[in-house]
Amino acid sequence: MLRKFIALLLIVALGYFLAETFLVSVPFGENRIGSLDNPETVSAFYLRKAPEELKVANVITAVVVNFRGFDTLGEVSVLFLAATGLASILYRREEEEEAARIHTYSSSLMRSGAKILFPLILMLGIYVFVHGHLTPGGGFQGGAIIATGFLLMLITYKKFDTNHKIMVWLESLAGLAFVGIGLFGLIQYGSFLQNTGWTGNLNELVSGGFIPLIYIFIGIKVGTELTNILDILLKIKPR
Repeated sequence: MLRKFIALLLIVALGYFLAETFLVSVPFGENRIGSLDNPETVSAFYLRKAPEELKVANVITAVVVNFRGFDTLGEVSVLFLAATGLASILYRREEEEEAARIHTYSSSLMRSGAKILFPLILMLGIYVFVHGHLTPGGGFQGGAIIATGFLLMLITYKKFDTNHKIMVWLESLAGLAFVGIGLFGLIQYGSFLQNTGWTGNLNELVSGGFIPLIYIFIGIKVGTELTNILDILLKIKPR
């Protein structure tokens, strides 16, 4: 009985603070940002700050990588934990048994097409996350496109090797670089993932401060993680 009472008390307290946060503290759409003489909505703040101060044409990129950059770091961490969990479940030691990749017959037309499309898909993925601060797209989208290119090669060529060691190194270095940029902002400007003071000119490739670099590292990390997951899922035990 005492446990039920304590649980009910905790639920009521949690509900109270959640209601107070969302109904009172969080000004959804209200003019509470800025000074009292010149208030503006949250959306107007983002739309003004992104091109004006950050020199970023893609406002969504500015929100995801700068204004909510710490949140994005958490999303990348979730993807890393998901990939690690899947790998730990499906991993098979090479010294105990050699896993064979699921492979169906691929025609000469498919093999020739894969050779042509693979570098083009990689170029498209790189283009998407390099230009994420200028056009729709970004690190997650570009990384997913790169992973589809590797998937094409994995299902077309049975002996195609992704080299897990290189993939793991690229994934780790990209993640460390992301965190390193955040720590640099904390040390230099007093805020984690704070953007650099130099942002360049609007609509130029070299602009937006650290935002393009962050998207490049996210693209590499997402691409390598998804490729490793696909490679693991396409392998089975030999019978």
